[in-house]
Amino acid sequence: MTSSSKRIPLVGILGGMGSGKSTVARLFGKRGCAVIDADAIAHEVLETPHVKSILECKLGGSVLTADGKVDRKAVADIVFNDAEKLAFLNSIIHPRTLQIVDEAVASIRKQGQAKAIVIDAPLLVEAGWHTRCDYLVFVDCDKDNRLQRLHHRSGLDKEQLETRENFQISLDKKAILAYYTINNNSDSSALESQVGCVFSRITGVE
Repeated sequence: MTSSSKRIPLVGILGGMGSGKSTVARLFGKRGCAVIDADAIAHEVLETPHVKSILECKLGGSVLTADGKVDRKAVADIVFNDAEKLAFLNSIIHPRTLQIVDEAVASIRKQGQAKAIVIDAPLLVEAGWHTRCDYLVFVDCDKDNRLQRLHHRSGLDKEQLETRENFQISLDKKAILAYYTINNNSDSSALESQVGCVFSRITGVE
């Protein structure tokens, strides 16, 4: 409990690849929310010696670069064409990542300063973490806009996007789970305004 005995709400961000989930999370952060980047945590877990050893054994030496780091593109190319290997990867990454996220949430709540805690995690629903959230916010964005952003950011094409999303829970189902929907098909000012409205509803702070 915080000093005011009010529990800091936990907010999960949902949406498709390239929808702008991280941007929305950052906008919440600007309003005094603590943002936990679960994707960055998962990348750190991926680079631990124990996990790299397991990956090399299961997926082959091609998943490691010459300097011994995990080649995430090589890993993605393998697991998003093999459901069994994707499940294996998630089984070694998700538990440790969730443990670190839980520890971060507990620490933030103990400090009692944040207006809310926002979890930015690409596979929030797939990992079952959404059940821990007090609120879920779905970032809605047209597929063409998402693809344009992804291609600019990482060179991902339409076929690769569809292949990866076929391994995920559908966006329609994620949208139904959400308490609030934010549309990210317009400009940054419209996005920020929507985040402000949702922030006020969740926290009671204008």
